[in-house]
Amino acid sequence: MAAQVIDGKAIAAEVRKQVAVDVKALQASHDITPGLAVVLVGEDPASQVYVRNKAAQTVECGMQSFEYKLPADTSEYDILALVARLNGNKNVNGILVQLPLPKHVNAEKVLNSIDPDKDVDGFHPTNVGRLWIGERALVPCTPTGSAILAKKIIPDLKGVNAVVIGRSNIVGKPMAALLLRESCTVTVAHSKTKDLPSVCRGADLLVAAVGIPELVKRDWIKPGAVVIDVGINRITTPEGKTKLVGDVAYAECAEVAGAITPVPGGVGPMTIACLLQNTITATKIQYNVKD
Repeated sequence: MAAQVIDGKAIAAEVRKQVAVDVKALQASHDITPGLAVVLVGEDPASQVYVRNKAAQTVECGMQSFEYKLPADTSEYDILALVARLNGNKNVNGILVQLPLPKHVNAEKVLNSIDPDKDVDGFHPTNVGRLWIGERALVPCTPTGSAILAKKIIPDLKGVNAVVIGRSNIVGKPMAALLLRESCTVTVAHSKTKDLPSVCRGADLLVAAVGIPELVKRDWIKPGAVVIDVGINRITTPEGKTKLVGDVAYAECAEVAGAITPVPGGVGPMTIACLLQNTITATKIQYNVKD
């Protein structure tokens, strides 16, 4: 039996719809219209498309959108000065500095200069710490979206055996922290894990975020498991064309899994939706509004 396909586009639309409701509630109860500022340095084509989509969806949800497009040769000093101004701007509730930054800029220094309460990417060490000790935190968007997708299939994750393949600061580690919050039993594996297929076969929930095209094969999957594929890899087909694939060999794994995310159309659409959700959370934190 083929796995249930987890429709990230449809679920992302639900998240955005809820964000719009939350915006109206903040406007009605506190006279606040959340604002998201995005800083883009340089002219990377993929980043430009991504920033444009973020701005459009921000406005669609009723929030304020602030865009700062800087030349590629902008100095680190000037970028830090802009972030400092945005930190102090009460109309800006969320700040995102689009990566990658030019090589002459210390990305870590720039990201760590963002006010943790406005850090909608969830990368600041303060938010990392808050997440791991169970405090209210801004959490990276991709793992947040992955957790939402998983809970659409398994609403109560308590006691679920979860395996996360990947240990990055952007996905793997925060994903593990989120699943621990849900009382899962979590194993963090990676490309150097011994007998990785055997580790994966014990998973009721498998999250693949290792960046290796189609690494996970059919015989790695426990029958009926939920598979969340975070990977986005562009490969060349035998015909000489290119296509996007995930970290999971989709066609063969879909024959065994109970539910699976496609690539594209799975985790990807959730990222911007969760960025908007984080902007709501950031606004509530700044104004001490309870959930």
